[in-house]
Amino acid sequence: MIRSMTGYGIAENTINTKKITVEIKTLNSKQLDLQVKLPNELRFAELDFRNRIGNRLQRGKIDVMINITDTDLGQSNPIDGALVASYLKQIQDISKELGIEPSTDMAALLFRMPGIFNAPEQSYDEAFVNKINETIDQALDTVDGFRIQEGQTLKKDLLHRVELILDLLGQVEPFEKTRHDTIKQRLVKNLSELTSAGQYDENRFEQELIYYLEKLDITEEKVRLRQHCNYFNESCDDDQAGKKLGFISQEMGREINTLGSKANEVNIQKIVVKMKDELEKIKEQLCNIL
Repeated sequence: MIRSMTGYGIAENTINTKKITVEIKTLNSKQLDLQVKLPNELRFAELDFRNRIGNRLQRGKIDVMINITDTDLGQSNPIDGALVASYLKQIQDISKELGIEPSTDMAALLFRMPGIFNAPEQSYDEAFVNKINETIDQALDTVDGFRIQEGQTLKKDLLHRVELILDLLGQVEPFEKTRHDTIKQRLVKNLSELTSAGQYDENRFEQELIYYLEKLDITEEKVRLRQHCNYFNESCDDDQAGKKLGFISQEMGREINTLGSKANEVNIQKIVVKMKDELEKIKEQLCNIL
């Protein structure tokens, strides 16, 4: 199943008086680029969190924020009144000594001073870490659902682009007979110019003509391109198909390029340009597929 590398998920849980919030954002990247922001008190469990997230999401630029807040606001970060009073006295003394007008919003000034909030030292036990892991899993489920939904949109577009390439390939055939006649006429003209009276060995000419027609034959390229397109469509249902589809698209590009270089016919060249345009759009979309 195709999954996009773009996703978003958020989950919340509460244990005792603590609210756990896990937010995950993902974008496309060739490798796993995982950034985790969490409270310092949880650094001991960071490696486990990273492994849990990385094993699930596999690839992409992933930003994870784990936040812990206290639901009991009365016990959360009590203000150090003595320190606030000390700051106030110092500000008043300095203002008086230097002749500075005191602030009209002294409270806002004081609450920006360092150390006035007594944040109690936190410690988290195994049960709390397990609750965090549960919240991470819930956020990952949401991200995965987002990725699957986006992946289905990408799959629809990719299949449409491949179908357009196959339709363009079908448009090549009507121009092939004209192409062969043009090549034959060109060879006759060039050969006539090289002979004194337009006389030449017809048997040798037929041999040379067969050689060039075989050399410029595009049947194999058409067959292989059609096979690659069919294989691409089948592989869209594979798990983590992004890299595989990328390899197949490269093979499709080789056949299209060879078709263009051997065509020697203006209408086929125009069709090849359209094929290349659709293939470039496919490659752009594949950059965002897991």
